[in-house]
Amino acid sequence: MEDQTELAPAVRSILSAARDRAAEGRSGEVAVEPRGLRAAFDRAEDDGRVPVIAEVKPTSPTTEGTREDDPVALAEGMVAGGAAALSVLTEPAHFGGSAEVLERVREAVDVPVLRKDFVVAESQLDAVESDVVLLIARFVGDDLPDLLAAARDRGFQVLVEVHDRDELERAVDAGATIVGVNNRDLAELVVDLGTFESVAPHVPDEVTLIAESGIGSPDDVRRMRAAGADALLVGSAIMDGDVTANTRELVRAERATEHQT
Repeated sequence: MEDQTELAPAVRSILSAARDRAAEGRSGEVAVEPRGLRAAFDRAEDDGRVPVIAEVKPTSPTTEGTREDDPVALAEGMVAGGAAALSVLTEPAHFGGSAEVLERVREAVDVPVLRKDFVVAESQLDAVESDVVLLIARFVGDDLPDLLAAARDRGFQVLVEVHDRDELERAVDAGATIVGVNNRDLAELVVDLGTFESVAPHVPDEVTLIAESGIGSPDDVRRMRAAGADALLVGSAIMDGDVTANTRELVRAERATEHQT
């Protein structure tokens, strides 16, 4: 398990709250029939769109204010803008999320939905059905293989988030087939797109690779794709303003380059 002294205070608070919620799962295991994430990325590619996972994020410790729009309307707007998949926060204390919101969003759309939360115990997997769940390598430590297996037993696809090569190695050794590289450092909360660029060359070809955090413009999209990203997870840059237009701008980033050549 990660030494909490190496984490930013906001991240320590999030992790502490996650542990407090670890016993709040349903009284029984969920059984999920997931919408395929890799297939959704392939459909986007075939349609000339950059595969983007757009995040419904009312607030966060690294943004100002709270967005009060109906999350279902936001989600539908993102899909209309071309999002290949969605991410929905279910962490309540720091991100304003809930399992109920995820259920509503998943019912309203036909794309895969990632549950964005801070799972540290198997019981948390049973809080709500989603197509994909997030496991953060730094948070779960040596429990990663067991949590990965427990999630798959329930039918979930699993996105394992890493921040450096050591965590990548642990994720791959545990059997991860979908890996996200987070450009935000959990100690200082500083974003550096170079993080993805340094880790990506070491990801096995058969692993689906997602760039996370700090992607705010078509130039950033192209940079991450050039570095090997199969898809991008984008939150704040889409939530800030018209979510449909913002999503459309990012998913069309590579078309703009083609038109210029």
